[in-house]
Amino acid sequence: MDVPLYLRPRIDPPLASLLRAQTFLHSLVDALGSPLNVLLPEVVAENAARFRAVYRRHHLSGRVYFAHKANRSSALVRRLAAEDGAAVGVDVASLEELRHALGSGFTGDRIMATGPKDPEFLWLAARVGATVNLDSPGELEQLAGLVRGHGLGRVAVLVRLSGFESAAQGGTGTRLLARRSRFGTPVREAGALLSALERHADAVELTGVAYHLDTTGVEEKARALEQCVLFMDECRARGLAPRAVDIGGGFGVGYLADAGEWERWTTALSEAVLGVRPPLTWRGHGYGLRNEGGTVRGTAALYPAHRPTAGPGYLDELLSLPAPVLGRPAATLLLEHLHDLYIEPGRALVDQSGLSLARVLDVRPAGEDPGQYLVRLGMNAGDMSLEEHGVLMDPVLLARGEPAANDEEGPVGVYLTGNLCLEADLITRRLVHLPRLPRAGDLLAFANTAGYAMDFHAHHAQRQPLARTVAVEREGDSWRWCPDEDYWPITPSGGTTA
Repeated sequence: MDVPLYLRPRIDPPLASLLRAQTFLHSLVDALGSPLNVLLPEVVAENAARFRAVYRRHHLSGRVYFAHKANRSSALVRRLAAEDGAAVGVDVASLEELRHALGSGFTGDRIMATGPKDPEFLWLAARVGATVNLDSPGELEQLAGLVRGHGLGRVAVLVRLSGFESAAQGGTGTRLLARRSRFGTPVREAGALLSALERHADAVELTGVAYHLDTTGVEEKARALEQCVLFMDECRARGLAPRAVDIGGGFGVGYLADAGEWERWTTALSEAVLGVRPPLTWRGHGYGLRNEGGTVRGTAALYPAHRPTAGPGYLDELLSLPAPVLGRPAATLLLEHLHDLYIEPGRALVDQSGLSLARVLDVRPAGEDPGQYLVRLGMNAGDMSLEEHGVLMDPVLLARGEPAANDEEGPVGVYLTGNLCLEADLITRRLVHLPRLPRAGDLLAFANTAGYAMDFHAHHAQRQPLARTVAVEREGDSWRWCPDEDYWPITPSGGTTA
């Protein structure tokens, strides 16, 4: 057999300690069913503290807003609500997320309303005193109408900009590119936006400027931040007084423990697409790559699963990078202008705070491929959607009892299939290598799924059960748990100990 192409997950404490509590995890699945999501609320608070440490390092003030859409959990939101209100807030992108945040302990002044907004969402945000992050002049007009029509107080607003220019080398020298986004008002239309803000000054108060860039490129984000600072200078020249720059999220997570494993696997994928080695995927799926006349074409639709700099480290790098025009680090620009910094981490704030468990239901050979198997799990692709976001990572095998004498030892390649009656229901289209062949009754633990994976695409297809979610915390040498909806930060996590 070829050298197994592992993609082993990065697992930090206390998640590593939880995975060692195999008897405890098996007992949870026995009681609550498969699939099952397990969360560590304390970790999200520790992650918020790491982001705040970057603020202190750069002598910046401002607030970390948790991007609620990353996870539906009540426990995570309630735990963050217990943090210092001046330091931690929540970013909500729908009416129901806003209601959930309020019911979890956040006051309106700690809430940022973002994303596409209907009138009900805008009204409640204005009514409770949330800050509204406006995506367009149309939203501004709608909000101002609601404020006047319902006798509400002035609403704090940020305006989100887009279409930032960045330098690039072309055939005729330097040219300017503008990254397109669904969200925000193009910078070239900023004059009209300022006029609209002045016209509605009785209804809204401009408190800041924002951007949202769907890129990992730190240089592009530094350019956008600089243009926001310059735009705020224009605002002040017209009598407005914004004081915060909101740079959104996108700080990333390093999912894999070993950079070499990621490099070997991505190289092998290209070789498999070319046909110079056996396929690595179900039915030769190329993750966006294709073979055109002996040349690999296309772009791999994969998240950079090994990232040496991510989360708070990425923020630190961005703040330290010199702005392309003004030439000074982004943090210096903010300090010079006395601006606050707002960020909206989602994935990075829940890093290492959860895992998803699935029971092995059936194991059988994968057709004509010798040494490869189909492993059917008690979950479907909607229950654990890392691959939907391009994240590739091996699960951790949690055996039930001791291995049997006839168990196949050594690395084995398996395809993980779901519980739906659909050919496309694959937990991963990649051939996954495990240390041994699983048995029915074993568990597979998918680590670090709290960000956009454990419930983002969950559904009731074919009336299969949705995963329950529990919150756990360490108590001495044992673990305590409670249903996610029963967790409150003022009480221990439930009444069951293992």
